[in-house]
Amino acid sequence: MVVRMRHTRGHSANRRSHHALKNRALATTSEGTVHPRHRVVLEGGTYRGRTLINKKARPERAARTRSAAK
Repeated sequence: MVVRMRHTRGHSANRRSHHALKNRALATTSEGTVHPRHRVVLEGGTYRGRTLINKKARPERAARTRSAAK
């Protein structure tokens, strides 16, 4: 089937005007670490001023699970 009406370049550009990529919204902690919004800061394991991931306890936990599995 043949296309009966050809879209002009301007009409196509108007439709595609919303296809542009936007920059990610970044937040800054009180310590100055930049991270994506609504995500835990990976360096310190904090979110909204609270520590959610204890980096020091994690190796101990992994060692306990490995020894229990043996």
